[in-house]
Amino acid sequence: MKINVSESFHEKTAGIRTAESDGRTAAEKVPRFTAYPFTLGVSSGEPLPDSVVLWTRLAPEPLNGGGMPPEDVMVRWEVARDPDFREVVKQGEEAAKREYAHSVHVEVEGLEPDTVYYYRFHAGYETSQTGRTKTLPLQTSAVDRLVFAFVSCQHFEEGYYTAYRRLAEEDLDFVLHLGDAIYEYGPGTSSKCVRLHKGAETLTLEDYRTRHAQYLYDADYRLARSLFPWIVTWDDHDVENNYAGLIPEKDQSPDRFILRRASAYQAYYEHMPLRRSSMPRGGDMQMYRKVTCGDLAEFHILDTRQYRDDQANQDGNKPPSFESTDPSRSILGHEQKKWLYDGLRRSQSTWNVLAQQVFFSQVDHQAGETKVLPMDGWDGYSAERNELVEFLQKQHIANPIVLTGDVHTNWVFDIKSDFDNPNSTTVGAEFAGTSVTSGGDRANTIKDPDILYMENPHLKFFNDQRGYVRCTVTKQYWRSDYRLLDYVSKPGGPISTVASFICENGRPGVRRVSDTM
Repeated sequence: MKINVSESFHEKTAGIRTAESDGRTAAEKVPRFTAYPFTLGVSSGEPLPDSVVLWTRLAPEPLNGGGMPPEDVMVRWEVARDPDFREVVKQGEEAAKREYAHSVHVEVEGLEPDTVYYYRFHAGYETSQTGRTKTLPLQTSAVDRLVFAFVSCQHFEEGYYTAYRRLAEEDLDFVLHLGDAIYEYGPGTSSKCVRLHKGAETLTLEDYRTRHAQYLYDADYRLARSLFPWIVTWDDHDVENNYAGLIPEKDQSPDRFILRRASAYQAYYEHMPLRRSSMPRGGDMQMYRKVTCGDLAEFHILDTRQYRDDQANQDGNKPPSFESTDPSRSILGHEQKKWLYDGLRRSQSTWNVLAQQVFFSQVDHQAGETKVLPMDGWDGYSAERNELVEFLQKQHIANPIVLTGDVHTNWVFDIKSDFDNPNSTTVGAEFAGTSVTSGGDRANTIKDPDILYMENPHLKFFNDQRGYVRCTVTKQYWRSDYRLLDYVSKPGGPISTVASFICENGRPGVRRVSDTM
Protein backbone atom coordinates (compact mmCIF):
# COMPACT_ATOMS: atom_id res chain seq x y z
CA MET A 1 0.00 0.00 0.00
CA LYS A 2 1.51 3.30 -1.08
CA ILE A 3 1.54 6.23 1.32
CA ASN A 4 1.18 9.83 0.23
CA VAL A 5 4.07 11.55 1.94
CA SER A 6 5.44 15.05 1.96
CA GLU A 7 7.42 15.84 -1.16
CA SER A 8 9.92 17.69 0.99
CA PHE A 9 11.93 14.57 1.75
CA HIS A 10 12.67 13.88 -1.90
CA GLU A 11 12.97 17.46 -3.10
CA LYS A 12 14.87 19.02 -0.23
CA THR A 13 17.29 16.20 0.52
CA ALA A 14 19.76 14.34 -1.60
CA GLY A 15 20.35 11.36 0.62
CA ILE A 16 20.63 11.10 4.38
CA ARG A 17 21.55 14.23 6.32
CA THR A 18 23.60 13.92 9.47
CA ALA A 19 25.18 16.29 11.94
CA GLU A 20 28.90 16.39 12.51
CA SER A 21 30.02 15.50 15.99
CA ASP A 22 29.89 18.83 17.81
CA GLY A 23 29.46 17.93 21.44
CA ARG A 24 25.66 17.86 21.33
CA THR A 25 23.70 14.89 22.68
CA ALA A 26 22.22 12.46 20.20
CA ALA A 27 18.75 13.92 20.77
CA GLU A 28 20.02 17.42 19.89
CA LYS A 29 21.67 16.46 16.61
CA VAL A 30 19.91 16.63 13.27
CA PRO A 31 18.60 13.06 13.06
CA ARG A 32 19.25 10.51 10.33
CA PHE A 33 16.17 9.20 8.50
CA THR A 34 16.18 6.51 5.83
CA ALA A 35 12.83 7.79 4.55
CA TYR A 36 10.09 10.27 5.41
CA PRO A 37 9.58 9.86 9.21
CA PHE A 38 5.91 10.90 9.59
CA THR A 39 4.43 7.90 7.77
CA LEU A 40 1.89 7.27 10.57
CA GLY A 41 0.49 10.77 10.49
CA VAL A 42 -0.52 12.98 13.36
CA SER A 43 -3.32 12.94 15.88
CA SER A 44 -4.69 14.86 18.83
CA GLY A 45 -6.72 13.80 21.83
CA GLU A 46 -7.77 14.19 25.44
CA PRO A 47 -9.18 17.70 24.92
CA LEU A 48 -9.68 20.01 27.88
CA PRO A 49 -10.80 23.67 27.87
CA ASP A 50 -7.15 24.83 27.95
CA SER A 51 -5.19 21.82 26.76
CA VAL A 52 -4.92 19.03 24.23
CA VAL A 53 -2.50 16.18 23.52
CA LEU A 54 -0.64 16.16 20.21
CA TRP A 55 0.68 12.82 18.95
CA THR A 56 2.97 11.49 16.27
CA ARG A 57 5.48 8.68 15.91
CA LEU A 58 8.70 8.83 13.93
CA ALA A 59 8.72 5.70 11.79
CA PRO A 60 10.39 5.89 8.37
CA GLU A 61 10.03 2.10 8.11
CA PRO A 62 6.84 1.51 10.12
CA LEU A 63 6.40 -2.17 9.21
CA ASN A 64 10.05 -2.98 9.80
CA GLY A 65 10.57 -2.02 13.43
CA GLY A 66 10.17 1.69 12.74
CA GLY A 67 13.51 2.22 11.03
CA MET A 68 14.77 4.72 13.61
CA PRO A 69 18.29 5.03 15.07
CA PRO A 70 18.76 3.61 18.59
CA GLU A 71 18.57 6.98 20.32
CA ASP A 72 16.08 9.65 21.36
CA VAL A 73 15.26 12.35 18.80
CA MET A 74 14.07 15.89 19.47
CA VAL A 75 10.86 16.86 17.69
CA ARG A 76 9.65 20.43 17.33
CA TRP A 77 5.95 21.22 17.40
CA GLU A 78 3.77 24.21 16.59
CA VAL A 79 0.15 25.14 17.32
CA ALA A 80 -1.52 27.92 15.31
CA ARG A 81 -4.91 29.52 14.84
CA ASP A 82 -4.71 29.07 11.06
CA PRO A 83 -3.71 26.18 8.79
CA ASP A 84 -0.93 28.26 7.20
CA PHE A 85 0.71 28.86 10.62
CA ARG A 86 0.81 32.62 10.23
CA GLU A 87 -0.45 32.98 13.81
CA VAL A 88 1.51 30.49 15.91
CA VAL A 89 0.31 30.57 19.53
CA LYS A 90 2.35 27.72 21.07
CA GLN A 91 5.55 25.92 20.14
CA GLY A 92 8.22 23.82 21.74
CA GLU A 93 10.27 20.64 21.65
CA GLU A 94 9.59 17.14 22.86
CA ALA A 95 11.78 14.05 22.83
CA ALA A 96 10.68 11.12 20.71
CA LYS A 97 11.98 8.44 23.04
CA ARG A 98 13.45 5.20 21.83
CA GLU A 99 11.83 3.26 24.69
CA TYR A 100 8.38 4.33 23.47
CA ALA A 101 8.99 3.55 19.79
CA HIS A 102 9.88 7.20 19.11
CA SER A 103 6.30 8.27 19.74
CA VAL A 104 5.58 11.81 20.89
CA HIS A 105 2.87 12.90 23.31
CA VAL A 106 2.84 16.68 23.73
CA GLU A 107 0.50 18.08 26.38
CA VAL A 108 -0.08 21.62 25.10
CA GLU A 109 -1.41 23.97 27.77
CA GLY A 110 -2.58 27.58 27.86
CA LEU A 111 -5.03 27.27 24.99
CA GLU A 112 -8.39 29.02 24.74
CA PRO A 113 -11.60 27.08 25.36
CA ASP A 114 -13.91 25.90 22.57
CA THR A 115 -11.38 26.90 19.91
CA VAL A 116 -10.11 25.26 16.72
CA TYR A 117 -6.32 24.99 16.35
CA TYR A 118 -3.91 23.58 13.78
CA TYR A 119 -0.68 21.77 14.60
CA ARG A 120 2.35 20.13 13.01
CA PHE A 121 5.69 18.58 13.90
CA HIS A 122 9.25 19.00 12.60
CA ALA A 123 12.06 16.45 12.90
CA GLY A 124 15.39 17.14 11.30
CA TYR A 125 14.63 18.68 7.92
CA GLU A 126 11.17 17.11 7.70
CA THR A 127 7.71 18.46 8.47
CA SER A 128 4.64 16.41 9.28
CA GLN A 129 1.17 16.70 7.84
CA THR A 130 -0.97 19.43 9.39
CA GLY A 131 -3.53 18.34 11.96
CA ARG A 132 -6.65 20.06 13.20
CA THR A 133 -7.92 19.92 16.78
CA LYS A 134 -10.35 21.65 19.11
CA THR A 135 -10.48 22.40 22.83
CA LEU A 136 -13.56 21.82 24.98
CA PRO A 137 -15.70 24.61 26.42
CA LEU A 138 -15.13 25.70 30.00
CA GLN A 139 -16.69 23.35 32.53
CA THR A 140 -18.68 26.25 33.97
CA SER A 141 -19.94 27.53 30.61
CA ALA A 142 -23.43 27.10 29.18
CA VAL A 143 -23.09 24.93 26.08
CA ASP A 144 -25.91 24.82 23.56
CA ARG A 145 -24.70 22.09 21.19
CA LEU A 146 -22.20 19.26 20.92
CA VAL A 147 -21.63 16.97 17.93
CA PHE A 148 -19.40 13.91 18.07
CA ALA A 149 -19.17 10.42 16.62
CA PHE A 150 -18.34 7.12 18.25
CA VAL A 151 -16.64 4.17 16.57
CA SER A 152 -15.16 0.78 17.44
CA CYS A 153 -13.86 -2.51 16.06
CA GLN A 154 -11.71 -1.97 12.96
CA HIS A 155 -10.49 -5.41 11.90
CA PHE A 156 -7.97 -4.60 9.16
CA GLU A 157 -8.47 -7.85 7.27
CA GLU A 158 -12.26 -7.67 7.13
CA GLY A 159 -12.73 -4.44 5.24
CA TYR A 160 -11.58 -1.02 4.08
CA TYR A 161 -11.85 2.03 6.31
CA THR A 162 -14.40 3.91 4.24
CA ALA A 163 -16.22 4.76 7.46
CA TYR A 164 -13.24 6.90 8.44
CA ARG A 165 -13.19 8.61 5.04
CA ARG A 166 -16.86 9.53 5.55
CA LEU A 167 -16.24 10.48 9.17
CA ALA A 168 -13.62 12.96 7.95
CA GLU A 169 -16.37 14.73 6.01
CA GLU A 170 -18.37 15.44 9.18
CA ASP A 171 -18.21 18.56 11.34
CA LEU A 172 -17.42 17.10 14.76
CA ASP A 173 -16.20 18.36 18.11
CA PHE A 174 -14.40 15.05 18.79
CA VAL A 175 -14.34 11.32 18.03
CA LEU A 176 -14.89 8.71 20.72
CA HIS A 177 -13.23 5.32 20.08
CA LEU A 178 -14.69 2.51 22.20
CA GLY A 179 -12.10 -0.18 21.60
CA ASP A 180 -10.57 -2.77 19.28
CA ALA A 181 -8.29 -0.32 17.50
CA ILE A 182 -6.36 -3.40 16.35
CA TYR A 183 -7.00 -7.15 16.14
CA GLU A 184 -4.41 -9.57 17.44
CA TYR A 185 -5.00 -12.44 15.00
CA GLY A 186 -2.48 -13.76 12.52
CA PRO A 187 -2.96 -13.32 8.76
CA GLY A 188 -5.81 -14.93 6.85
CA THR A 189 -7.79 -16.11 9.88
CA SER A 190 -11.02 -14.43 8.76
CA SER A 191 -13.42 -15.78 6.14
CA LYS A 192 -14.16 -12.12 5.30
CA CYS A 193 -10.52 -11.38 4.50
CA VAL A 194 -9.93 -8.65 1.87
CA ARG A 195 -6.37 -7.70 2.95
CA LEU A 196 -3.80 -9.39 5.18
CA HIS A 197 -2.27 -8.72 8.56
CA LYS A 198 1.50 -8.54 8.58
CA GLY A 199 3.13 -11.06 10.89
CA ALA A 200 1.75 -13.80 13.09
CA GLU A 201 -0.61 -13.37 16.04
CA THR A 202 0.61 -10.51 18.22
CA LEU A 203 2.46 -11.66 21.34
CA THR A 204 5.46 -9.36 21.83
CA LEU A 205 5.90 -5.62 22.08
CA GLU A 206 7.34 -5.51 18.57
CA ASP A 207 4.35 -7.51 17.29
CA TYR A 208 1.87 -5.03 18.73
CA ARG A 209 3.88 -2.06 17.48
CA THR A 210 3.88 -3.44 13.95
CA ARG A 211 0.16 -4.18 14.08
CA HIS A 212 -0.72 -0.64 15.22
CA ALA A 213 1.58 0.74 12.52
CA GLN A 214 -0.08 -1.37 9.82
CA TYR A 215 -3.51 -0.05 10.83
CA LEU A 216 -2.25 3.55 10.88
CA TYR A 217 -0.71 2.98 7.45
CA ASP A 218 -4.28 3.21 6.13
CA ALA A 219 -4.83 6.67 4.61
CA ASP A 220 -8.51 6.91 5.64
CA TYR A 221 -7.73 6.11 9.27
CA ARG A 222 -4.86 8.60 9.31
CA LEU A 223 -7.09 11.29 7.82
CA ALA A 224 -9.80 10.89 10.46
CA ARG A 225 -7.18 10.85 13.21
CA SER A 226 -5.74 14.14 11.96
CA LEU A 227 -8.97 16.17 11.79
CA PHE A 228 -10.55 15.84 15.25
CA PRO A 229 -9.42 15.29 18.82
CA TRP A 230 -9.87 11.64 19.79
CA ILE A 231 -10.96 10.26 23.14
CA VAL A 232 -10.09 6.57 23.29
CA THR A 233 -10.58 3.52 25.42
CA TRP A 234 -9.69 -0.07 24.68
CA ASP A 235 -11.39 -3.46 24.51
CA ASP A 236 -10.32 -7.08 24.29
CA HIS A 237 -8.72 -7.32 20.83
CA ASP A 238 -6.28 -4.57 21.72
CA VAL A 239 -4.71 -7.41 23.75
CA GLU A 240 -6.48 -10.74 23.14
CA ASN A 241 -10.07 -11.75 22.43
CA ASN A 242 -12.26 -11.82 25.57
CA TYR A 243 -9.42 -11.61 28.07
CA ALA A 244 -10.50 -10.69 31.59
CA GLY A 245 -8.06 -8.83 33.82
CA LEU A 246 -5.02 -11.09 34.02
CA ILE A 247 -6.91 -14.10 32.66
CA PRO A 248 -6.36 -14.94 28.97
CA GLU A 249 -8.91 -16.49 26.65
CA LYS A 250 -6.50 -19.16 25.41
CA ASP A 251 -4.30 -21.43 27.46
CA GLN A 252 -1.18 -19.45 28.36
CA SER A 253 1.01 -19.46 31.42
CA PRO A 254 0.10 -16.61 33.80
CA ASP A 255 3.58 -15.09 33.44
CA ARG A 256 3.41 -15.22 29.65
CA PHE A 257 0.02 -13.52 29.52
CA ILE A 258 1.04 -10.84 32.01
CA LEU A 259 3.99 -10.01 29.76
CA ARG A 260 1.77 -10.09 26.67
CA ARG A 261 -0.78 -7.75 28.25
CA ALA A 262 1.96 -5.35 29.35
CA SER A 263 3.36 -5.31 25.80
CA ALA A 264 -0.09 -4.63 24.32
CA TYR A 265 -0.74 -1.85 26.82
CA GLN A 266 2.56 -0.15 26.05
CA ALA A 267 2.01 -0.34 22.29
CA TYR A 268 -1.51 1.03 22.74
CA TYR A 269 -0.14 4.02 24.66
CA GLU A 270 2.57 4.55 22.06
CA HIS A 271 0.03 4.85 19.24
CA MET A 272 -2.77 6.80 20.91
CA PRO A 273 -3.00 10.53 21.80
CA LEU A 274 -3.07 9.90 25.55
CA ARG A 275 -1.75 11.94 28.46
CA ARG A 276 1.21 10.97 30.63
CA SER A 277 -1.29 9.96 33.32
CA SER A 278 -2.15 6.97 31.11
CA MET A 279 1.46 5.88 30.61
CA PRO A 280 1.76 2.18 31.57
CA ARG A 281 3.25 1.53 34.98
CA GLY A 282 4.15 -1.91 36.21
CA GLY A 283 2.05 -3.64 33.60
CA ASP A 284 -1.08 -1.61 34.41
CA MET A 285 -2.50 1.44 32.66
CA GLN A 286 -4.91 4.16 33.83
CA MET A 287 -7.71 4.41 31.27
CA TYR A 288 -10.90 5.35 33.10
CA ARG A 289 -11.34 9.10 33.24
CA LYS A 290 -13.90 11.88 32.89
CA VAL A 291 -14.54 14.39 30.09
CA THR A 292 -16.81 17.36 30.79
CA CYS A 293 -18.34 19.49 28.03
CA GLY A 294 -19.48 22.60 29.89
CA ASP A 295 -22.84 22.14 31.59
CA LEU A 296 -24.18 20.05 28.70
CA ALA A 297 -22.64 16.58 28.95
CA GLU A 298 -20.25 14.66 31.15
CA PHE A 299 -18.60 11.49 29.83
CA HIS A 300 -17.31 8.78 32.15
CA ILE A 301 -14.88 6.78 29.98
CA LEU A 302 -14.87 3.25 31.38
CA ASP A 303 -12.46 0.32 31.26
CA THR A 304 -14.40 -2.95 31.40
CA ARG A 305 -11.39 -5.18 30.63
CA GLN A 306 -8.51 -4.49 32.99
CA TYR A 307 -10.27 -5.05 36.32
CA ARG A 308 -13.07 -7.52 35.59
CA ASP A 309 -13.55 -10.96 37.06
CA ASP A 310 -13.43 -13.86 34.64
CA GLN A 311 -16.48 -14.41 32.47
CA ALA A 312 -19.14 -16.63 33.99
CA ASN A 313 -20.08 -20.07 32.66
CA GLN A 314 -16.94 -20.38 30.49
CA ASP A 315 -18.02 -17.30 28.49
CA GLY A 316 -20.20 -17.32 25.36
CA ASN A 317 -24.00 -16.99 25.22
CA LYS A 318 -25.32 -18.99 28.16
CA PRO A 319 -28.34 -19.17 30.46
CA PRO A 320 -27.90 -17.09 33.62
CA SER A 321 -26.51 -18.96 36.60
CA PHE A 322 -25.50 -18.43 40.21
CA GLU A 323 -22.09 -17.38 38.93
CA SER A 324 -23.36 -14.76 36.45
CA THR A 325 -25.70 -13.27 39.10
CA ASP A 326 -23.18 -13.42 41.96
CA PRO A 327 -23.14 -9.94 43.61
CA SER A 328 -19.45 -10.30 44.50
CA ARG A 329 -18.42 -10.36 40.83
CA SER A 330 -17.40 -7.14 39.08
CA ILE A 331 -16.81 -5.92 35.54
CA LEU A 332 -15.48 -2.56 36.77
CA GLY A 333 -13.42 -3.41 39.82
CA HIS A 334 -13.83 -1.73 43.21
CA GLU A 335 -11.80 1.44 42.61
CA GLN A 336 -13.31 2.24 39.22
CA LYS A 337 -16.83 1.66 40.50
CA LYS A 338 -16.26 3.99 43.45
CA TRP A 339 -14.82 6.63 41.10
CA LEU A 340 -17.83 6.27 38.78
CA TYR A 341 -20.42 6.58 41.56
CA ASP A 342 -18.64 9.60 43.05
CA GLY A 343 -18.45 11.30 39.67
CA LEU A 344 -22.09 10.68 38.80
CA ARG A 345 -23.20 11.88 42.21
CA ARG A 346 -21.35 15.20 41.77
CA SER A 347 -22.34 15.78 38.14
CA GLN A 348 -24.20 18.97 37.27
CA SER A 349 -24.50 18.12 33.57
CA THR A 350 -27.70 17.82 31.57
CA TRP A 351 -26.58 14.48 30.10
CA ASN A 352 -24.52 11.85 31.91
CA VAL A 353 -22.76 9.41 29.62
CA LEU A 354 -21.08 6.07 30.25
CA ALA A 355 -18.75 5.40 27.30
CA GLN A 356 -17.80 1.74 27.47
CA GLN A 357 -17.27 -1.49 25.61
CA VAL A 358 -19.83 -4.30 26.01
CA PHE A 359 -23.62 -4.74 26.10
CA PHE A 360 -25.03 -3.00 29.16
CA SER A 361 -28.68 -3.92 28.64
CA GLN A 362 -29.97 -7.47 28.92
CA VAL A 363 -29.90 -9.28 25.56
CA ASP A 364 -31.78 -12.58 25.36
CA HIS A 365 -30.86 -14.50 22.22
CA GLN A 366 -33.27 -17.43 22.60
CA ALA A 367 -37.03 -17.75 22.23
CA GLY A 368 -38.97 -19.20 25.12
CA GLU A 369 -38.74 -19.04 28.87
CA THR A 370 -35.06 -19.97 29.12
CA LYS A 371 -32.82 -16.97 28.58
CA VAL A 372 -29.50 -17.15 26.73
CA LEU A 373 -27.37 -14.11 27.57
CA PRO A 374 -23.88 -12.90 26.54
CA MET A 375 -21.52 -13.64 29.43
CA ASP A 376 -18.86 -11.24 28.15
CA GLY A 377 -21.23 -8.28 28.64
CA TRP A 378 -22.91 -6.88 31.72
CA ASP A 379 -25.36 -9.83 31.66
CA GLY A 380 -22.44 -11.88 32.96
CA TYR A 381 -22.13 -9.41 35.86
CA SER A 382 -25.83 -8.71 36.25
CA ALA A 383 -25.82 -7.92 39.98
CA GLU A 384 -23.35 -5.07 39.43
CA ARG A 385 -25.38 -3.84 36.45
CA ASN A 386 -28.59 -3.91 38.48
CA GLU A 387 -26.88 -2.07 41.33
CA LEU A 388 -25.72 0.64 38.95
CA VAL A 389 -29.20 1.04 37.42
CA GLU A 390 -30.68 1.31 40.91
CA PHE A 391 -28.06 3.94 41.77
CA LEU A 392 -28.93 5.98 38.66
CA GLN A 393 -32.58 5.84 39.61
CA LYS A 394 -32.32 6.56 43.34
CA GLN A 395 -29.74 9.32 42.94
CA HIS A 396 -31.82 10.97 40.21
CA ILE A 397 -28.85 11.09 37.84
CA ALA A 398 -29.91 13.35 34.98
CA ASN A 399 -30.49 11.70 31.60
CA PRO A 400 -28.22 8.62 31.70
CA ILE A 401 -26.90 7.51 28.31
CA VAL A 402 -24.75 4.41 27.71
CA LEU A 403 -22.58 4.21 24.58
CA THR A 404 -21.36 0.75 23.61
CA GLY A 405 -18.94 -0.79 21.11
CA ASP A 406 -17.71 -4.39 20.75
CA VAL A 407 -20.73 -6.11 19.19
CA HIS A 408 -20.18 -5.26 15.46
CA THR A 409 -23.87 -4.46 15.08
CA ASN A 410 -26.26 -1.58 15.76
CA TRP A 411 -28.66 -1.67 18.69
CA VAL A 412 -30.81 0.81 20.60
CA PHE A 413 -32.29 -0.02 24.02
CA ASP A 414 -34.36 1.50 26.74
CA ILE A 415 -32.55 0.80 30.02
CA LYS A 416 -35.11 -0.67 32.40
CA SER A 417 -35.08 -0.82 36.18
CA ASP A 418 -36.02 -4.50 35.75
CA PHE A 419 -35.20 -5.98 32.35
CA ASP A 420 -37.47 -8.94 33.06
CA ASN A 421 -40.46 -6.63 33.47
CA PRO A 422 -41.28 -4.57 30.34
CA ASN A 423 -43.57 -2.38 32.43
CA SER A 424 -40.84 -1.38 34.87
CA THR A 425 -39.42 2.15 34.95
CA THR A 426 -37.27 3.30 32.04
CA VAL A 427 -34.09 4.77 33.52
CA GLY A 428 -32.07 5.75 30.47
CA ALA A 429 -30.97 4.70 26.99
CA GLU A 430 -28.20 2.63 25.44
CA PHE A 431 -26.83 3.20 21.95
CA ALA A 432 -24.62 0.35 20.72
CA GLY A 433 -22.68 1.19 17.58
CA THR A 434 -21.51 -1.12 14.84
CA SER A 435 -17.96 -1.81 13.74
CA VAL A 436 -15.86 0.15 11.27
CA THR A 437 -15.11 -3.10 9.42
CA SER A 438 -15.32 -6.13 11.74
CA GLY A 439 -17.74 -8.67 10.34
CA GLY A 440 -17.31 -7.52 6.76
CA ASP A 441 -20.21 -6.80 4.42
CA ARG A 442 -23.51 -7.35 6.18
CA ALA A 443 -27.09 -6.10 6.18
CA ASN A 444 -29.95 -7.20 8.42
CA THR A 445 -28.82 -10.78 8.06
CA ILE A 446 -29.09 -12.08 11.61
CA LYS A 447 -31.15 -15.25 11.86
CA ASP A 448 -34.69 -14.71 13.17
CA PRO A 449 -34.40 -11.00 14.10
CA ASP A 450 -38.02 -11.08 15.28
CA ILE A 451 -36.90 -13.26 18.19
CA LEU A 452 -34.66 -10.43 19.40
CA TYR A 453 -37.56 -7.97 19.54
CA MET A 454 -39.94 -10.51 21.06
CA GLU A 455 -37.55 -11.61 23.80
CA ASN A 456 -36.20 -8.10 24.43
CA PRO A 457 -39.14 -5.64 24.48
CA HIS A 458 -36.72 -2.89 25.56
CA LEU A 459 -34.91 -3.28 22.19
CA LYS A 460 -35.88 -0.49 19.80
CA PHE A 461 -33.56 -1.09 16.83
CA PHE A 462 -31.22 -3.67 15.33
CA ASN A 463 -29.08 -3.45 12.18
CA ASP A 464 -25.99 -5.31 10.95
CA GLN A 465 -24.25 -2.83 8.63
CA ARG A 466 -20.85 -1.14 9.15
CA GLY A 467 -20.23 2.53 9.93
CA TYR A 468 -20.45 4.81 12.95
CA VAL A 469 -22.91 6.71 15.11
CA ARG A 470 -23.08 10.49 15.04
CA CYS A 471 -24.53 12.14 18.14
CA THR A 472 -25.95 15.65 18.39
CA VAL A 473 -26.54 16.87 21.93
CA THR A 474 -28.50 19.93 23.02
CA LYS A 475 -30.23 20.98 26.23
CA GLN A 476 -33.52 19.75 24.80
CA TYR A 477 -32.55 16.41 23.24
CA TRP A 478 -29.91 13.80 22.47
CA ARG A 479 -29.96 12.55 18.88
CA SER A 480 -28.10 9.48 17.58
CA ASP A 481 -27.83 9.03 13.81
CA TYR A 482 -26.78 5.58 12.61
CA ARG A 483 -24.50 6.39 9.65
CA LEU A 484 -24.02 3.15 7.72
CA LEU A 485 -22.30 1.76 4.61
CA ASP A 486 -23.54 -0.76 2.06
CA TYR A 487 -20.14 -2.47 1.84
CA VAL A 488 -16.58 -2.43 3.17
CA SER A 489 -15.17 -5.23 0.99
CA LYS A 490 -13.92 -2.62 -1.48
CA PRO A 491 -12.82 0.99 -1.03
CA GLY A 492 -15.15 3.95 -1.40
CA GLY A 493 -18.88 3.68 -1.20
CA PRO A 494 -21.55 6.08 0.02
CA ILE A 495 -22.82 6.43 3.55
CA SER A 496 -26.38 7.18 4.63
CA THR A 497 -28.34 7.75 7.82
CA VAL A 498 -30.32 4.51 8.15
CA ALA A 499 -32.06 5.39 11.42
CA SER A 500 -32.18 8.24 13.93
CA PHE A 501 -33.29 8.23 17.55
CA ILE A 502 -33.75 10.92 20.16
CA CYS A 503 -33.95 11.11 23.93
CA GLU A 504 -35.67 14.15 25.35
CA ASN A 505 -34.32 15.93 28.40
CA GLY A 506 -36.19 14.70 31.46
CA ARG A 507 -38.00 11.89 29.60
CA PRO A 508 -35.98 8.65 29.84
CA GLY A 509 -36.07 6.32 26.87
CA VAL A 510 -35.75 6.62 23.11
CA ARG A 511 -38.01 7.20 20.16
CA ARG A 512 -37.27 6.88 16.47
CA VAL A 513 -37.48 10.04 14.39
CA SER A 514 -37.35 11.03 10.75
CA ASP A 515 -33.90 11.66 9.27
CA THR A 516 -35.14 15.09 8.20
CA MET A 517 -35.64 16.31 11.77
